[in-house]
Amino acid sequence: MTLFKEYKKYFDNIMNQVITTQEENINQGARLIAESVLNGGRLYTFGTGHSHMIAEELYNRAGGFALVTAILPTELLLHERPNKSTSFERVEGLAKLYLDMYQLTSKDVLMVISNSGRNAVPVEMCVEARKSGIKVIALTNLAHSKSVTSRHKSGKRMFEVSDVVIDNCGTIGDAGFKIPNSEIYSGPTSSSIGCFLAQALIVETLDILVKHNFNPPVLKSSNLDNADKYNEEIFNRYLKW
Repeated sequence: MTLFKEYKKYFDNIMNQVITTQEENINQGARLIAESVLNGGRLYTFGTGHSHMIAEELYNRAGGFALVTAILPTELLLHERPNKSTSFERVEGLAKLYLDMYQLTSKDVLMVISNSGRNAVPVEMCVEARKSGIKVIALTNLAHSKSVTSRHKSGKRMFEVSDVVIDNCGTIGDAGFKIPNSEIYSGPTSSSIGCFLAQALIVETLDILVKHNFNPPVLKSSNLDNADKYNEEIFNRYLKW
C-alpha cells in the first residue's frame, strides 16, 4: 500500500481547518484590496524562499488580476544557491529599499507571505509598509509563528504587525507528515494551501469589484487562440513592473 491516500487525509485535515476558520479573514483581505483598487491602488505581493512562489502565483498568469505586482528580488529567491535566501531574509534594512524601489503608496495593499513570520525582512516589510499608510495582509502559519521568537529588532512577528492575518493552518515546521517506520517528517503544505488561499483572496476581490460595477482586468492564458492581443492591451494599460 502506498502513502498517497494517507497523505491526502493529512492534507485534507489541514485544508478543512482552513475552510472552517479562514473565510472571514479572506473576506477582510479582499475588501481591503477592492477598496484600494477602487481608489486607484493595487495589490503588491512579497515572499522570501519558498514563499516567493505564492507571491508569484498571483502575478501575470492565466486568470490573474492585472493589478497585482509581485516583488521578487533575486537575492531572496532559491534559484541561485540553496541557503542564500535564508541568509538574506534575516538582514534588516532591505525592506525599506524594496518598498521605495517599487514605489508603493498609501493607496496600495501589500500581502507578505512567510510561513514562520519571524524573519527580519518579512516582518520589516509589514512594519515599514504600515508606517507609510499601506494596508498589510499577512499569509502565515500561526501555530509555527506563535511557537518561535522574532528575528527582527522589534521583537514582533508578522501576525502582530499586519492589518489582516490569514492562517495556512499548517503544523509547526511545515513538514508534519510522518513517514512510517522512520523519524522522517515531510509533505509540507504551506505552498499548496498558501496558493489556494491566495487565489481565494483574488476571486473574492474580483467578485467585490464586479458588484461595485468595476470591470477588473483579468489575464487569459497565452496558450489560448487570440489571447496574445487581449493580454497585450491589458499589459499596456495596467502592468507595473
